[in-house]
Amino acid sequence: MAIGNVLGYSSGSTDKWHEWFPALQTRACCEACANLKAAFLVAVIFLGFSTAVTMIFAKETPLNPEVAKQGEGEATGPLAVFKGLKNLPAGMPQVLIVTGLTWLSWFPFILFDTDWMGREIYHGRPDGSPAEIAAFQEGVRQGAFGLLLNSVLLGISSFMIEPMCRKLGARTVWIASQVLVCIAMALVAILGAWSLGDFGGNVQDAAATEKGLKTSALVLFVFLGLPFAVLCSVPFAMTAQLAASKGGGQGLCTGILNISIVTPQMIVAIGAGPWDELFGKGNIPAFALASVFAFASAVAGTIMLPKMSKSSFRSVSMGGGH
Repeated sequence: MAIGNVLGYSSGSTDKWHEWFPALQTRACCEACANLKAAFLVAVIFLGFSTAVTMIFAKETPLNPEVAKQGEGEATGPLAVFKGLKNLPAGMPQVLIVTGLTWLSWFPFILFDTDWMGREIYHGRPDGSPAEIAAFQEGVRQGAFGLLLNSVLLGISSFMIEPMCRKLGARTVWIASQVLVCIAMALVAILGAWSLGDFGGNVQDAAATEKGLKTSALVLFVFLGLPFAVLCSVPFAMTAQLAASKGGGQGLCTGILNISIVTPQMIVAIGAGPWDELFGKGNIPAFALASVFAFASAVAGTIMLPKMSKSSFRSVSMGGGH
């Protein structure tokens, strides 16, 4: 995932695509349009390649006909998922609640990170004057570069997750990561407000201050790679352990876990715009609320998450084996 993110954000951190693929730039498609088009075409090629590899090399075990006959009449598809809610292993409902709160704290950053960099830090607008458009595009490119470095840290941090969980416990690692997210999201909101002059009465135009704000914003983007590595692994590992303790059902538990991820995504996607408009402060209110959700998830995790065996973190796989 980290490698894919590095490649993806690399495509967004450069404005040279139209030079490498000049045929994409036409009278109807400017430089920015050609850059975007080229980046998406490269993404299509990678997606097609990875799909082809999966179709050729991935092997599936056919369903046993006798098992299929025994399962006739049982709930299937989404109904099976909802039926499975009644048979979740002990501790799984608490994991779902904390997961939902955790992703509510992350999605404002995931959805609006580069827009925040372009608007609040670089004082640009995608629909403003030529100077404002250029500033916005530069901010988006710098945000993409920050996310590229974020992905590098994500990859490095991924090797640290297992040792940390075996030393401190998955529960403690998860809670600690959300405390870091709470602080980071609060700093994102503060930096945005400071850059727009909310603490000084006017836009901070001093060169030294502006450079410091941009550098600080970039550092925050990179730093969040560490807790993001926890987000992408520990909830799933805990889910696998809980399911294994019941003797199986990792597939169902992971599917239900996904519901507690996509539901916050829909909530943020639908509600962030009206929430920001209510305060008239761009992306800042969404990040401030993200900090609150991160704090809530850390508190909920402290109270609700089950204590897991440190020694079993390494031995249990998503298939329940050892």
